[in-house]
Amino acid sequence: MNPTLPPSWQSPLAAELEKPYFQKLRAFVDEERSRATVFPPEGKEFTALELTPYDAVKVLILGQDPYHGAGQAHGLAFSVLPGVRPPPSLANIFKELKAEMGCPAPRNGYLVPWAEQGVLLLNAVLTVREGEPNSHKGKGWETFTDAVIRAVAAREDPVVFVLWGGYAAKKESLIGAPHYVHKSAHPSPLSAKRGFFGSTPFTIINRELQRAGKTPVDWCISDS
Repeated sequence: MNPTLPPSWQSPLAAELEKPYFQKLRAFVDEERSRATVFPPEGKEFTALELTPYDAVKVLILGQDPYHGAGQAHGLAFSVLPGVRPPPSLANIFKELKAEMGCPAPRNGYLVPWAEQGVLLLNAVLTVREGEPNSHKGKGWETFTDAVIRAVAAREDPVVFVLWGGYAAKKESLIGAPHYVHKSAHPSPLSAKRGFFGSTPFTIINRELQRAGKTPVDWCISDS
């Protein structure tokens, strides 16, 4: 694994890639790729950072683990490639989006339009072995993505942090003022009915962006 940080992320994060934990992580992922299928494909680990430059981040939505099915993960939390049926958590996100904003539920789960509007779709862990969720947990990715969260939180202009589920909520301690933190249940089928549905995250995000003098996100995803 030889991921290259996009230029806008070099200043806040370049030092992380030289630290011992990241060298161990790099060796671990290389070994995993040599003996098993690992998602997302090599070179796509930093897709979220590539699509959303550091200075352009206005929303950070934190996921946990990449999708572990063939053809799904491509480096953005919750997103899948065009032509891939939205997995259950993403389908629930679209249900809430329709109920809340009137956006028709798309057949397409490709969330790049969100990323291009300043929504950093960051997973806490950036690789996974095929068919084995959480197989790369605790190997060093969390240290790196905590550094990403801290880097965004170090900015002086307000950012909206979206923490869905108990795992993500633990990251609130990394954030602080002047940012806005939105927490609710996770959109997975196991918890969506216990506090995700009806939590109006997209309305809240856009409200906070407008309060900060920023352009709201157009959340509707087209099928084209």
